[in-house]
Amino acid sequence: MTKETWQPDIFEALFRTNPDPWNFETTPYERRKLDHLLSCIPEDRICFAVELGCAIGVGTRRLSERCDRVLAVDASATALDLARKRCAGTGNVNFIRAFLPDGYPASQAAGCDLMIVSELLYFLGKDDIRRLAACATDSLAKDGVLLLVNWTGQTDTPCTGDEAADCFIQSCHEHSWEVDHRERSGTYRLERLRYTGASMMQPGYSAD
Repeated sequence: MTKETWQPDIFEALFRTNPDPWNFETTPYERRKLDHLLSCIPEDRICFAVELGCAIGVGTRRLSERCDRVLAVDASATALDLARKRCAGTGNVNFIRAFLPDGYPASQAAGCDLMIVSELLYFLGKDDIRRLAACATDSLAKDGVLLLVNWTGQTDTPCTGDEAADCFIQSCHEHSWEVDHRERSGTYRLERLRYTGASMMQPGYSAD
């Protein structure tokens, strides 16, 4: 397992070879995970959401139904082309091609009420995970919500899902963002974080 962040050409090659390399459109796992993720979003309509690692836009399309405005980010031009086609006609989704964290779109993401980081972190080395956490917490409004989802099975990526999530969350703690909800299933873990200032929260896991 390499410890270096995967570069954009790896993802571009994956999407050129297979337009849905992780079976976002077809697997029960992906459907359940997306439904679970969306259930953790505040019930009130979201003004501005940022989705990091939007891939082919399956989640983006669903997210657009809950938000006034969505900024979707991915490193693969091929994936973004597919996502734009999927979200055509929504009128409230903008797409940016960016390699994270180096190309993080700070000005475009500033002031977001919701940020989703799903199945992305373990493709990054730990230093880049920490940098991305700093970017994310800086962009979010203080009353916003940060949602993470990470696969917990075997990977050949720089980090396991658990390592990546723990590293990201610890970095968020340093910026006073704490977990207020967490769950762990047999295949993935989900955390929701909110800004708490100086307070500390230490909720336990619940299994579904």
